Amino acid sequence: MSHKHEHLIQAIFRDPISGNIHWREAESLLQHLGAEIEPLSGARLRVKLNGYEDVLHRPHQGATLDRSAVKNLREYLARARVTPSLVEAEKPRAKNV
Repeated sequence: MSHKHEHLIQAIFRDPISGNIHWREAESLLQHLGAEIEPLSGARLRVKLNGYEDVLHRPHQGATLDRSAVKNLREYLARARVTPSLVEAEKPRAKNV
């Protein structure tokens, strides 16, 4: 996983909830994780990741997710087992030679 995506996961799970996460970056992260994204009516998207399905909403005004949208994304990622601690645990360890 790229550092960019790792930092984004950390930002999504950081408290207080960020109001400065761009939808395009969040969508890129979901695609990188292997999520199936299906457009629905309006700004709604059906997202399937690791056996979990939910409906997320693109921002209506601008490109930045509001705090409630970030909270929804955070909750969805947690259910799909994508959290900063799990991402860290999956990183390969450097071997001391």
